Amino acid sequence: MDTDSKQSVSIIDFAEIEEDFQSLLKLENLDLAIAERPDRVEDLERTVENAIQEAYEEEASCDEAHLFLQRVLYQIFRMKLFWYDDFDNYKNEDSAYLFLLRAKIEGAWQQWETRQLDLASFKRGSIEEELRTRVAKDLNPAPTATERYISDEISEAGYRRLLAIASVNGLVEASQLSRMLGGVGNEVQSMLTKIFLEEYGGGKLARKHSTFFIEMLDSLGMQTQAEAYLDLLPWPTLANINHSFTLSEKKRCYLRYVGGLLFTEVTTPAAFKNYKLAGERIGLNEDSYGYWDLHMKEDERHGQWMLDDVALPLTAQYPEQAWEILMGYEQQRFMNQRAAKAVDESLREAEEG
Repeated sequence: MDTDSKQSVSIIDFAEIEEDFQSLLKLENLDLAIAERPDRVEDLERTVENAIQEAYEEEASCDEAHLFLQRVLYQIFRMKLFWYDDFDNYKNEDSAYLFLLRAKIEGAWQQWETRQLDLASFKRGSIEEELRTRVAKDLNPAPTATERYISDEISEAGYRRLLAIASVNGLVEASQLSRMLGGVGNEVQSMLTKIFLEEYGGGKLARKHSTFFIEMLDSLGMQTQAEAYLDLLPWPTLANINHSFTLSEKKRCYLRYVGGLLFTEVTTPAAFKNYKLAGERIGLNEDSYGYWDLHMKEDERHGQWMLDDVALPLTAQYPEQAWEILMGYEQQRFMNQRAAKAVDESLREAEEG
């Protein structure tokens, strides 16, 4: 990229371009509107091109470019879910333009993410043995610096920020897993369905995980509607959400999705234990941390189920591709660690007021 291009990127108002993009989503027929007036998307496309170069091709990645691209992707992905809102919000869900825009960003982003990994290392040795070893180690890991900071130091201000960030996923739980359940019935599919049903409280609203999350937010006088705190999400946290959308939308990525879900179910109890400890130490009432306790108990089971009844059977069924489960597992670890660092920075900002 030449100097002039770099300067133009540095002064781009990403928020303004994102607002323009959101306006495009509200057009009656986006594809027709663009066909009649291609200039409508010139600024958007120029900004996306520059952001992709700044985020994924430059040696020093630009956080603002990362955030812009992840927010655009999220706005496209979220139309895959039903939010019980105005049907007009979905009128462009099948837009060819949005499909191509998503493919452009997603392709560059996923290639960049893959470059962070040592793929050859996942293809060595016994995949079953590697999975068993890693799961055993990750069930009771030593707390990270961020986890110790949360359990031992944050005040109510930091705890409220933690809930705000977690609420974007916590209020729309298991949504991506639901997209992996359709297909031929078998033991693996049955176990994934069992996990899905527990996440959704067995079909009872009072037992849904999102209901418990609402109780946590409400107990602290925080907003309880979905996406209320979307603007607080650092780009690595948003990338985690989008990554799950990406894998669940592509059946060829099924094994990677399973590996990522395995890591999540195995490691969530240890992370949530620190969140619960923080709530207790701060002196909050039980409603303010009850969700963590519920999730810890359920995910301890889910992690074992994912290993014994999903990941290992798939390893046996797909011996040539089984390394992709390990790739998904370790990629989720990498992305979680990156997101944890960003959340740590956000919590410290909240603590400073």
